[in-house]
Amino acid sequence: MPNPRLLNPLRPLLGLIIMLAGTLACHAQAGETSPPPLAQAGLERLDAQASSLDRLHAVVVAEQGEIRFERAYAGPGLSQPTNIKSLSKTVLAALVGAAIEHGVIDSADQPVVDLLGDRVPAAADPRVREITVGHLLSLQAGLERTSGSNYAAWVTSPDWVRDALSRPFVDEPGGRMLYSTGSSHLLSAALTRASGESTLGLARRLLGKPLNITVPAWPRDPQGIYFGGNNMQLSPRALIQIGELYRNDGISDDTRVLPKGWVETSWQPRGTSPWTGDGYGYGWFITKLSGERTYYGRGFGGQALYVIPDRGLTVAITADPRPPSPGGQFQQELHALVEGMLVVD
Repeated sequence: MPNPRLLNPLRPLLGLIIMLAGTLACHAQAGETSPPPLAQAGLERLDAQASSLDRLHAVVVAEQGEIRFERAYAGPGLSQPTNIKSLSKTVLAALVGAAIEHGVIDSADQPVVDLLGDRVPAAADPRVREITVGHLLSLQAGLERTSGSNYAAWVTSPDWVRDALSRPFVDEPGGRMLYSTGSSHLLSAALTRASGESTLGLARRLLGKPLNITVPAWPRDPQGIYFGGNNMQLSPRALIQIGELYRNDGISDDTRVLPKGWVETSWQPRGTSPWTGDGYGYGWFITKLSGERTYYGRGFGGQALYVIPDRGLTVAITADPRPPSPGGQFQQELHALVEGMLVVD
């Protein structure tokens, strides 16, 4: 018979082992298993598919924060800034979140006229007072679009902010998604006036510094406001850090950069893309790839950033940003790149 004096000191340890075993068994029964790691065959498939796309410049894949794949096929390379076109809207949404965390903006519910002040035209429709920061982030301002066929007239106007706010309402604020770079530019103007800094200065201080990424200058409007929602310059590796910030719930190296709950709020579908049917939140499209919930930003010509949280993945893709754009078909080819990588062999 075992000596009771020898067993007594072991009882706490035995109890802990039993408790851990029970916890693991419960998790297994609930289906709480670790996501399957990327297979080498999947990465090789990604490389082969990417090599066949003429416009593609670079692809970077991070898994659980570690770079698993990166390759430059053409263009500036992996660490040099490139024009990310309308993928800038996703980065701008991160900047707005960081500005809220630092008290520059009160919240996504703040009316944008409170931030723009005298930049609002006196003759603007009274409904502009109903437009919130959140409406601009989700492209639900209700104002006539400044993108598409209206884009040229807007960017050649003498005052982009006043032009965007003077357009007629085609829906109510908070209504359907109206893809409009003018809405994003209003956010840049609001950030500038509320902070007393340029959008570039804010981006370098609130995103560049904590993420350890370079944020070069990009074009400005006639009043000197940095273009909101287009033509930012970031490298593929810098884009990975933006994606990782969201994958890690707004925290980078134990520092909270985005407000608690901002990522969850940003990834809630508020509108629907009329072209793809995908949901749209605060700067992110929402879809499923290979059955995995996927959040992505996109820009003209094939600029893309994907976050697939349940697989611990962030993927940055850059491509030739010059016209003509291959459009939606090319975006589907980029989706197929990611889906092929996800297949478990």
